[in-house]
Amino acid sequence: MKLNHNKSILLILMLFSFSMPIHKAFAQTFRTFNKPVVFDELRKKLSVEYLRERHGIIQDSATIVPKMIVLHWTAIPTLEQSFDVMNPALLPGARSGIAGASSLNVAAQFLVDRDGVIFRQLPETAFARHTIGLNYCAIGVENVGGSNAPLTDQQLEANVALIRYLKKKYAIEYVIGHHEYKSFIGHPLWKEKDPNYLTNKTDPGDVFMSKVRARIKDLDIKGAIKKK
Repeated sequence: MKLNHNKSILLILMLFSFSMPIHKAFAQTFRTFNKPVVFDELRKKLSVEYLRERHGIIQDSATIVPKMIVLHWTAIPTLEQSFDVMNPALLPGARSGIAGASSLNVAAQFLVDRDGVIFRQLPETAFARHTIGLNYCAIGVENVGGSNAPLTDQQLEANVALIRYLKKKYAIEYVIGHHEYKSFIGHPLWKEKDPNYLTNKTDPGDVFMSKVRARIKDLDIKGAIKKK
């Protein structure tokens, strides 16, 4: 079969992409899909209140200036179930342990499925409640999975690609796992008015974060704060 010039070039590019390492091939096709959680007037109002009451920040808009990316796992088995938990503006009754701090529901700007597909749940600079003390400056990335469903290689690729994308757009200084958030207590970025409002987290774990950091080493992004 005789190929014309354009088809020959396309075939060469396709063969080249399939022969590349997975992380490089993924970077060539990076994209997100919109799957927005409710961001109505109630959620905006509660977000502005949270900024004021928890972080001591007074502003009219439910927005952030991103300086950090926090990686999470959902501890929920499917994408739709994870989305359904974060979708309402109000915190469900099952989360009574954190309800005393605010009735604002938890959420994250991004949700990554088991196959590595990335969904944008909120604008990148919209406020989301996902990490105590750091919400006001952190973009949250939730990954479908948990201790009984370790995060996948596809999710690793997606997180790395997403970090690279966000680093190009914003002055990102830190990438941490949710389980590392307490290392920022006492740091200038830490803004939680109640010193007793803390939760113990294990997600997404040291193994996953080590893999991420090995892949973004060239970006010179800092991680958890090492205590002296």
